[in-house]
Amino acid sequence: MKIYLGADHRGYELKDKIEAYLAKRNYPVEDVGALGYDAGDDFPQFASAAALKIIGSDDDDPRAILLCGGGQGMAMAANRFGRIRAAVVADADAARTARYENDANVLSLPADKFDGNDDWQAIVDMFLTTKFSGKERYVRRNKQLDELI
Repeated sequence: MKIYLGADHRGYELKDKIEAYLAKRNYPVEDVGALGYDAGDDFPQFASAAALKIIGSDDDDPRAILLCGGGQGMAMAANRFGRIRAAVVADADAARTARYENDANVLSLPADKFDGNDDWQAIVDMFLTTKFSGKERYVRRNKQLDELI
């Protein structure tokens, strides 16, 4: 599983922490930006870079973790692309549901919520270890989502 990381200025610091956390766990990671702190950057460019990487990946299960202040902007931008299922997640149970039921391939984290704490670790772990159930109703719903674009 290859993981693409992207963040705007509000998620930049947390992105670096997540990258180090994933590296210690031997996950292959590619940083799609921002590659430096820029208070004037905009999230859509990083969300689209990650989405395009997933779409074009040869990996069996590519995923992305995106970060911005509230998480919503990154998810909205990523979900503009077909076959991308980005979920804004603020706790581990929501991460489990996003993966198990919706086969989310993009985790969008509200970086402001994790300022000064490591609560994000349980969410990232759950997102990366939970398998999609494959139940017919969930497969059907994901197919319907893909047909909307």
